[in-house]
Amino acid sequence: MKIRYLLLAAALTSGSALAADKVDENPVTESGKVKIEWQSPKDFRDIKSASELQSRYEKRLFETLTKALDKDVSPSLKDNQKLELTVTDVDLAGDVRPTFGATANDIRVVKNVYPPKISFSYRLLEGDQVVVAGDEKLTDMQFLDHVDRINSDSFRYEERMLKDWFQKTLKPKL
Repeated sequence: MKIRYLLLAAALTSGSALAADKVDENPVTESGKVKIEWQSPKDFRDIKSASELQSRYEKRLFETLTKALDKDVSPSLKDNQKLELTVTDVDLAGDVRPTFGATANDIRVVKNVYPPKISFSYRLLEGDQVVVAGDEKLTDMQFLDHVDRINSDSFRYEERMLKDWFQKTLKPKL
């Protein structure tokens, strides 16, 4: 009898947890002078979570990259300037592999053959006027060759790729 109640409670609890896992079709994240629209993330090449709820992982990914880009670009932008991106594809560094029961979670294997990639369009606005606009398809084939301080950030390769893009492509045009 007790087992029946436990199973019923588990079913009701998991149902409410799944209902809370609702994801926006095109989420938008903003931080300071950066606004990013993530266009159809369900179609992105690889933003698969290895160990956490997929919707939470996506939210953390989107917020982390937005904040990191804002940290890099804000010192270079004027007070009335804003950078807007529309991200159309993301392929995170590495590849998620199953552990076949060895652990409860899958693991992300990071090797040179799985470089980070991101595709997006961007607009740099000054007030309501577009100063610079363009489309980018970034890939960092040497992402493991960079000498960096010890960094345990989950999305460090993607953060670096966006920072390098800004420094080399957009900053010289300011």
